[in-house]
Amino acid sequence: MPLTTLVNDVLEALNHITGGRVVTSMDQVAAASHPFVVMKSSNIPGKSVMEFPGLVFGNPQAQVKKLAVTMTLTESAIELAGATGVDVIIAHHPIADAANSGGVPLKYYLSLYNIAVIELHEAFHGLHPGIPYLHGHRTLHVDIAYAGLPGNILFVGQALEEIKTAGDIVSRLNLLMDKATEEKMLEREKELRDSWAMEETVVATGPKILNGSPDSPVKNILHIFPHTGFSPAHLEKAVGEFPEVDTVLASISRVRPDSALVAKAKELGLNFIVGNSHAVEIFENGLPLAAAVQMLLPEVEVVLFRERVTAIPVAQAGNPNIKRYAAEIATKYLVEKTS
Repeated sequence: MPLTTLVNDVLEALNHITGGRVVTSMDQVAAASHPFVVMKSSNIPGKSVMEFPGLVFGNPQAQVKKLAVTMTLTESAIELAGATGVDVIIAHHPIADAANSGGVPLKYYLSLYNIAVIELHEAFHGLHPGIPYLHGHRTLHVDIAYAGLPGNILFVGQALEEIKTAGDIVSRLNLLMDKATEEKMLEREKELRDSWAMEETVVATGPKILNGSPDSPVKNILHIFPHTGFSPAHLEKAVGEFPEVDTVLASISRVRPDSALVAKAKELGLNFIVGNSHAVEIFENGLPLAAAVQMLLPEVEVVLFRERVTAIPVAQAGNPNIKRYAAEIATKYLVEKTS
């Protein structure tokens, strides 16, 4: 008989992948006693979220034939899952009721398509050296809560043999992320839609050198993730702890040239490179996770949900029929208010 895989089997596979970091009892969530059950908050009233690595919604005894790995759960992901027979979605980022399900409660939307959802965020961080490797260095030190801040990840590494300069890192990332194909896709879409001002995330956020030059030597790298709360004070502290560092590499999130982090790097005499953006984490973290799940559960069909975001000037958005619809609705109901 064919092997039957249950949602619980997926959780066991993830517990193996993470070395036991998956929540095994909701008591751990209620008591926040699990090290990877953490609150995320900007202190905006009502907008905090508790993240925990485990089953967010669904029947643990439900059968699984098809599974999707994604970065962030959205209504588009739920719709794609429902339309293509996905039984389980593993989302890397934490899930919040309504926020990740089109503004409606998760239980109504997910139960409609019999989809179980698992999240696996901080519990997946620090498990593999893939992100440093893609960025051209071998990790010597890892801290996933630098300065006591959960999720404030810090890598300290040494450049790979083939990486000699800042320009080598940029070239490596463009090659591995296949930026040339993304640029071709964007150009073809611009032509097809006759929207020459269109932009797309991967193309717009390619790696850049913000301090130093393509020829600047690189040997010892401090790899940071600015969106996790990494500050100029943290940078100064880290350089004090690892004085051999010559290059700061910021990835997943990015900073602008006028960032205080860049200014601090200049003050400390360090190169500053922005690497891969969050838009390609689906390859950095999502693809290895999906590959591991497929290896452990070969009887399950595993797919990758990739998000692609474009920006289109409103005057160029849509075909003539939908443009006419938008103009009529905006004029009659949203702009020219009647009593």
